[in-house]
Amino acid sequence: MKRIVLTVLFSLALPIAAFAGNVDFTNTGGTLAGSSAGLSLTGSELTDVNGFSGMGLIQGALGTLSLTTGTLASGSLNAMPGSIATFNSAGSSFVITSNGSYGLPAGTLFSGTFTGTIDWVPSYCSANGSVCYTLTGSVSGTWYNGMHVAGATSQITFKTSKTGFMGSASLASGDTTISTVPEPGTLGLLGTGLVGLAGAIRRKLKV
Repeated sequence: MKRIVLTVLFSLALPIAAFAGNVDFTNTGGTLAGSSAGLSLTGSELTDVNGFSGMGLIQGALGTLSLTTGTLASGSLNAMPGSIATFNSAGSSFVITSNGSYGLPAGTLFSGTFTGTIDWVPSYCSANGSVCYTLTGSVSGTWYNGMHVAGATSQITFKTSKTGFMGSASLASGDTTISTVPEPGTLGLLGTGLVGLAGAIRRKLKV
């Protein structure tokens, strides 16, 4: 009887074990544009996915990544190195979409928003004084299978002019990590359900 209960619990836990982990996404190209009302990234191609559903590194034209921020919260949009600007997360969006290549499910892989403030950090990226910008922030939202997940992203522009960001810049590359480990609340509910199921099985076997 004990062996049967353990077997059932183990089989139910396998999907959770397979789900846990991090998935890394790389995107390149596109345009990051906007004003103090907010920034948006369009036309950026998803080129690398690593760790999705136990798969290794997948490379190619895999889909798209797009984002929008909220309004400028502090600092200047064309902030220069040594300073920093931040955007609000209210009204933001962050979406990763797959075209279904190389075993990835077609459609939206992640859809969510930024959480907390979004940092806009300038740095000198050439000897002539040209400036690049890095947009970083935490994200949370819905995974392709409906589960709530969270992560972080960093998007780096190509060099702009010496006077800084003037409304738009080409994106060099971006990296996003989504943690697919179930939240503590989800694990707690799962544990309660498994304990109840085990009890029901034991009572039935005693009859």
